[in-house]
Amino acid sequence: MALKKTYTKDKKNCNVTFELNAEAAKGAEQVWLAGDFNSWSSVDTPMKKGKDGSFTVKVKLEAGREYQFRYLLDGKRWENDWEADKYVAAPFSYTDNSVVIV
Repeated sequence: MALKKTYTKDKKNCNVTFELNAEAAKGAEQVWLAGDFNSWSSVDTPMKKGKDGSFTVKVKLEAGREYQFRYLLDGKRWENDWEADKYVAAPFSYTDNSVVIV
């Protein structure tokens, strides 16, 4: 897994490519990115499946902030990013959320 960050020339925004590798995806057919940047929607940000079984999506985020997120696999299993910038306790469950800092 990886978070690739590319800042705009004015440094006000950052294009973040979220990648869930094939090992973490474990044969999933569909994956969505959910986080506080999309109101934790389980359908608004689908990820594209690669030939190797990994999933990616690029999201433009406002710079100078931290965003919590998780991956939803096949609509039923949640996965964190193993290489997130940090983790924080999720407010409504006994798990952690991944965090990207831009």
